[in-house]
Amino acid sequence: MKTQRIVNVGVGGQGNLLASNLLGLAAVDAGVPVMVSEIHGMAQRGGVVESAVILGGATSPIVAEGEADILVSFEPVETLRLLAKCNRDTIVITNTRPLPPFTVAIGMAPYPDVEAGLKLVGRRVGQLVAFDGQALAEEAGNPLSLNMVMLGALFARGGLEVPVRAIKKMIRTHTKERFVPSNLKAFDLGFKYAQAA
Repeated sequence: MKTQRIVNVGVGGQGNLLASNLLGLAAVDAGVPVMVSEIHGMAQRGGVVESAVILGGATSPIVAEGEADILVSFEPVETLRLLAKCNRDTIVITNTRPLPPFTVAIGMAPYPDVEAGLKLVGRRVGQLVAFDGQALAEEAGNPLSLNMVMLGALFARGGLEVPVRAIKKMIRTHTKERFVPSNLKAFDLGFKYAQAA
């Protein structure tokens, strides 16, 4: 069984940690060895939240520079910030819709050009799947389901040992009941988009 180091990154409120935990639970359910780690920034203030899911067995939950097999980013500037964790073979899956930090919102700092940033990422990694995941979450009927969209894209492009049925089981059993239909729809939309990209 191959080892896959998956890094999820976003800002507070985007559901990055839930996505990592669901993937970890799905791996356990499928009998795939897994480690999950979390790094909390100023999450409740819109700060960075980073987590790692290591599938297939590992001795450390830490993903060092150049070690990420897959980077799933919920916010485009966070993709740039974590580019050092990637290598020439890394698959990067990123949401392209910005969620500017407070300093940008009040005019204290500029927001980097997303298109230029993604071109830089594309030159440095093996594969880049970049799309407006937030639009798909809204299409699913739940703007808060970006994390499910990104999970869907990960399962479409990541070549994971964890089967889709296992992650869908965890979405059904570990997300709020009233959001299950929109979460599953968001997952399917993300999966379909990334598969076709």
